[in-house]
Amino acid sequence: MDNIGKKVKEERLKRRLKQYELAKKAGISNTYLSDVEVGRTNPSIKTLDKLSKILEVDIRKFL
Repeated sequence: MDNIGKKVKEERLKRRLKQYELAKKAGISNTYLSDVEVGRTNPSIKTLDKLSKILEVDIRKFL
């Protein structure tokens, strides 16, 4: 099973967004987004909701 971060990264790359661009739009640090994408940490539901809205994906896709 893929982890949340891997799915976030896949969606970000599909939209050709740089990591820092997505982080800025979501109001989080680039370092934090990097940690999420490589699986060092899991985002809160609030952050995941922001990311899903920016990436125009149903939040359930990440869970």
